[in-house]
Amino acid sequence: MTGGFDLGYARIDLDRETRQGLPEIVYGPGKQASEIVGIVTVLLGRNTGPVLVTRVEPDAATAVLGRVAGGRYDRDARLLVWREARQIEHTVAVVTAGTADGPVAAEAAAVACALGLRTKLIRDVGVAGLHRVLAAVDDLRAADSVIVIAGMEGALASVIGGLVETPVIAVPTSTGYGAALEGVTALLAMLTSCAAGITVVNIDSGFGAAMAAFRLTRGAT
Repeated sequence: MTGGFDLGYARIDLDRETRQGLPEIVYGPGKQASEIVGIVTVLLGRNTGPVLVTRVEPDAATAVLGRVAGGRYDRDARLLVWREARQIEHTVAVVTAGTADGPVAAEAAAVACALGLRTKLIRDVGVAGLHRVLAAVDDLRAADSVIVIAGMEGALASVIGGLVETPVIAVPTSTGYGAALEGVTALLAMLTSCAAGITVVNIDSGFGAAMAAFRLTRGAT
């Protein structure tokens, strides 16, 4: 192992690509644009895979792209990407209960695409109208994995978990009125789902869900 690369404000894990198949992914909030530039420059120079920076606001993204060539910015996902991975034969369906879950879905889909996964977005199929998710069953069952994004009571993850045999990754979102507790209610509902084997990630973590889907592809033939 070569260890980290110390920039003073950040110690970059250059060995992560060898260990996990991807370079270190950068969390944008709390970093100055100049710091993001420094980190991305090292990752591009010392690793070979895709370089991603998450949760980047538009002004910061513009500043970074002005100093590091070859990148692109997904405004909906708030994601900066360099060297997008070659697409592999794994399709992940990204499903939302409602339109309010759109920003989390955008992050999940954009990260998954940047890592080489095929994505299919299925929007606004929440359990208040079960006919909507039933109409999407064929697309859900055709996917190799499913990311289910839901706030309120988070019931959509259980419904889809009972309809498909492939891995289901549930993302609670912070949408909903008072007792939704900014996503805690959906989180607890997903953790206690009666659909066995559902994976649950953190509240609003589209990134975490995409990474879980990517890990499912490692070692696959």
